[in-house]
Amino acid sequence: MRVLIVEDEPYLAEAIRDGLRLEAIAADIAGDGDTALALLGVNAYDIAVLDRDIPGPSGDEIAARIVASGSGMPILMLTAADRLDDKASGFGLGADDYLTKPFALQELALRLRALDRRRAHSRPPVRAIAGLRVDPFRREVYRDGRYVALTRKQFAVLEVLVAAEGGVVSAEHLLERAWDENADPFTNAVRITVSALRKRLGEPWIIATVPGVGYRIDTGTLTGPDSGIGTGTITGPDTGTVTGPDGGAGDGPDGGDRE
Repeated sequence: MRVLIVEDEPYLAEAIRDGLRLEAIAADIAGDGDTALALLGVNAYDIAVLDRDIPGPSGDEIAARIVASGSGMPILMLTAADRLDDKASGFGLGADDYLTKPFALQELALRLRALDRRRAHSRPPVRAIAGLRVDPFRREVYRDGRYVALTRKQFAVLEVLVAAEGGVVSAEHLLERAWDENADPFTNAVRITVSALRKRLGEPWIIATVPGVGYRIDTGTLTGPDSGIGTGTITGPDTGTVTGPDGGAGDGPDGGDRE
């Protein structure tokens, strides 16, 4: 999940962003309305978290534009005011949820996941494919009934791959959905994280590399981590295999868990 945080208090915005990262939720920050509109114009977000009182176009104006765009993006409003009429006006503008400052970060994360489930109501909350069972709410993964412990970034990447239902997902899309805007587009974090994720999931290998295109969950029988059965034999050099001493476990600076 990737969210946009529109909040003009830098320390609060950064605290929210860092806390959401611990919940495997990528977040970008906009400190004013103009920046928020610019980010909304170039990035795809699952949810917008809007402070109503911000410089430039207000949170109310941002909400109105999101609703007018027809994107269906859920909106969670933040405010220091706890009056019923303030909340009523926010809901009238199209807000899907409301949170009054101060708030517990865990509550924000729970509300965001609830909004994401509603947004994707046509899909089951627990996804199952090729023996994998992924529960986004509990952040649990099972393979053939066996619990698989994943790092936060590995889980975020797996969520995107499973949601594609066997379709190919590019490294650029994984970087966009599982990392935030500060991620280096030339980093090898995606390759390392995918390689480590394969190893955590175990054999038979279930994540295939499609050279020059991206990665996919393979619903057939694989013979190696980069087998490409069903899409042709993979012979390209960028197979996603990490040969370093730690196997690219994804917990270091290149593994992406600190992005």
